[in-house]
Amino acid sequence: MLDILSEKFQSIFSKIREKGKISESDIKQSLREIKLALLEADVHYKVVKDFIVKLEEKVNQEVLSKTLTPGQQIIKITHGILTEILGEKQIKININEKIPTTILLIGLQGSGKTTTAVKLALTLKNNGHIPLLVAADRIRPAAIEQLSILGGEAGIDVFTGNINKSAIDTILEAEQWAKKYKYNVTIIDSAGRLHIDQELIQELKKIKNSIQVHETLLVLDALMGQDALRVANDFNNEVGVDGFILTKLDGDARGGVALSLRSRTNLPIKFAGVGEKITDLEPFYPDRISSRILGMGDTLTLIEKIEASYARNELQNMGGKVFREQFNLNDFYEQLKKIKKMGSLENIFNLMPFQFSSSLKNIKQDFGDEEKGLKRVEAIICSMTKQERLDPDIINGSRRRRIARGSGTTVNEVNRLLNQFFKMKKFLKQRTGLDSLVPFMRK
Repeated sequence: MLDILSEKFQSIFSKIREKGKISESDIKQSLREIKLALLEADVHYKVVKDFIVKLEEKVNQEVLSKTLTPGQQIIKITHGILTEILGEKQIKININEKIPTTILLIGLQGSGKTTTAVKLALTLKNNGHIPLLVAADRIRPAAIEQLSILGGEAGIDVFTGNINKSAIDTILEAEQWAKKYKYNVTIIDSAGRLHIDQELIQELKKIKNSIQVHETLLVLDALMGQDALRVANDFNNEVGVDGFILTKLDGDARGGVALSLRSRTNLPIKFAGVGEKITDLEPFYPDRISSRILGMGDTLTLIEKIEASYARNELQNMGGKVFREQFNLNDFYEQLKKIKKMGSLENIFNLMPFQFSSSLKNIKQDFGDEEKGLKRVEAIICSMTKQERLDPDIINGSRRRRIARGSGTTVNEVNRLLNQFFKMKKFLKQRTGLDSLVPFMRK
């Protein structure tokens, strides 16, 4: 997420971080580099201008803290301004606990609206709500089928209605269905177009005039660049928007849309899509995104992912010396499965501080994020004896050849797995693993 911008900031701040004193020329040079980095990241030029003005003003006025170096102080100021531009605080969806809440998702075709509808429904379900998905896209072929399949995977009920009926009739029937069967959130997947046209606008207006919509969320593709601002303003002016869900942010290396939206529309980004899985939707926290951009990591989000995948007693055991010292291949396989539940390794590394994640990214390929990679790991470990799994140090050349034959893999793959294991064991022994996060877990 926002890789290019983050790397640029790392380069800029690394030059000034360790300096005992920063001259006026140092500050001016840093400001020029920050300005170029933001423009290259496709941030709107007016947002860049405001950012630089605020940063220069605060750097010149700030009384430097005695506990921070001047470089650290500038990073702190930059973090504050980034957070302000992104929206300062997370804005949640307004869900009325007394009456069913209706959320209307709108957007252009190809923005990921249908998949996002399922991701949002799953997020709300995990937060204790009972959502119902409504297939109101009667334009795009297979949209109803796609929503039904993804909804089934997520364990979310989908109301399709009669496929020959209009979107409005389907939505009205779904509203009655939701009341009858006690769903407290209805999420409407509306039709999109390749571009905004009057037919689309009129249908959305008709929907909002026919039922009470509590939240209208515009789904925007982060890869659109500055076009996303035009689309956002057009939809808001014509239909009215309460906030945004930004999709494909994991693939948007530049990230200019995320930094521009709030300032140019005065509307919040409420969620961000960070992957293709139905679990890859995150609430949008401006302060956390600022930390990621500046290479400070996002420990809170990482902790939330860990808490969702591990029982508390597991985390406490992992924090103990016995677990780290006796870590074996059985434990290794179990941890790979747990980590896989948290999402892609790329996303997990992005939540870690820069100096930490950069040292791990060179082993990203080794861990095999694909399902077939995990199956190969399982086959190799199952081909080992009990003694070999408990004490991998005894696995010599002949044992590796036997394990490869038994698992249907190659000796190179067995070697790679063992290298992965020893790296993770070293990682845990250094107390820089998940155990270091245990004290911060919620009780």
